[in-house]
Amino acid sequence: ESISDLELKGLYKLIIATYLFSFASLAVLKFSQRGNRPLTYAQIIWDLILVTLLLLLTGGINSPYSFLYILSIISASVFLARREAIYAASLCGILYGALLDLQYYGKLAGLGLSPLPAQQMGAHYLLYTIFINILAFYLTAFLTGYLAEKVRKTESALQEKAIDYDELERLNSSIVSNIDSGLLTINNKRRIRVFNRHATELTGITQVDAYDRPLTELIDGFSPYEEKILTFQEGEIFFNSGERGRLIFGFRSVPFTDKEGKQVGVIIHFKDLTQIKRMKAELERADRLAAIGELSAHIAHEVKNPLASISGSVQLISQGGGVRASDKKLLDIIERETSRLNGLINDFLAYARPSQPLKIPVMLRQLIQDMTPLLAADPRFAGVTIDNNCPEQLNLPVDRDQIRQVFWNLFINAADAMPDGGYIKIDAGFDKETLNRQNKIRIVVSDTGKGMTGEEMESLFEPFFTTKEGGSGLGLATVYRIIESHGGTISVDSTLNVGTAFTIILPVE
Repeated sequence: ESISDLELKGLYKLIIATYLFSFASLAVLKFSQRGNRPLTYAQIIWDLILVTLLLLLTGGINSPYSFLYILSIISASVFLARREAIYAASLCGILYGALLDLQYYGKLAGLGLSPLPAQQMGAHYLLYTIFINILAFYLTAFLTGYLAEKVRKTESALQEKAIDYDELERLNSSIVSNIDSGLLTINNKRRIRVFNRHATELTGITQVDAYDRPLTELIDGFSPYEEKILTFQEGEIFFNSGERGRLIFGFRSVPFTDKEGKQVGVIIHFKDLTQIKRMKAELERADRLAAIGELSAHIAHEVKNPLASISGSVQLISQGGGVRASDKKLLDIIERETSRLNGLINDFLAYARPSQPLKIPVMLRQLIQDMTPLLAADPRFAGVTIDNNCPEQLNLPVDRDQIRQVFWNLFINAADAMPDGGYIKIDAGFDKETLNRQNKIRIVVSDTGKGMTGEEMESLFEPFFTTKEGGSGLGLATVYRIIESHGGTISVDSTLNVGTAFTIILPVE
């Protein structure tokens, strides 16, 4: 009983020491800024000492706890390396062999470990036990060291793979975010997933607002392609952006797959072609008008001479005596229509051969105010209110007569579109797109008339195109040529039954 009590007290002390060492290790790990490799060595050595003391207190050769050495060897393999595992196996063999030898020769009797069990089993059994355990220690070291090394290599390879995937993900995100064209992806249900930064700039719709919404609900221009959008497609669509008006997008859709080759959606790449299309149309129009103007100017000149002869002859006949009343009426019709035809030819010559503008500073607000009394005398302006919102001190370097003709034609068109009366509004100021440089003036002439269709707007500045009965179709064509000769641009935006707005942008330098 006294030996049992001693062993029990020893076990208690051993347990307390183990807990104290564990708490000390925890404190070192928490507060130390250095690596934990020395602590791992200390922990494994402590485990070996702990197992040895446990064997000493529980009977030595009769103790069932010799297998705990194997756990220490496994710990060395997992937390250190194969070499340290072999060192630990060697140390385990030395400690275990020394313990049994010392027990056999009675050297540990003073510590309460009796030599009788070892001597009763004999020296051959003792050597056999030591050999088997040492063999188990080394086999464990080699096997667990090999497995631990394979695990570490696999973990390192996986970590490198993970790093590569992270880099690829960051690279893809950077490309998608900074590409200078719109990019979106949809799944097989045609719902939006990715909506990049440039797509937001083009449409004014954010990624948050676009996510999981049907493609055609967000951009209705894709409706004609809805059934085939999950396949390779390319084309052009229209998008109503509100503030920027009607835009033209060129797009291409390409299906993409998962790692198993199964299609999971479509990537749609689109760009704003509005400005390109507009410039192309303007170049084509300019080339076409130049050719028409050159040819027509010659024809008009040839027609003008015989027309003047006809008009003069009719006037002489009318003024002569003996002309019957019925003939007089016919001659008046000829003279009136000849005068009308002459005016048309003059307008056409002004369009076909515009003179170079003589630019002088013109106060835009005052110019429009000077035109108001003349407009008020025209019966077409009955019931029409003109709202002049041009700034007082806004100066424009323009040809006064030509720019006056521009506004006259625009006002006449607006009045014709409002037979029951309405409002004509003139706004002017620096173009907001070049506000920092302040080298362009934007002038907007808008009305509350019947508006126009898209087809009418596309042909509006073509010569001889008109929607008015008795119109010549040269008024707006002439306006276009005058603005063009000033180095500016003119565009139109119109909505049926709402009104029309002409936007003129003129340089101030």
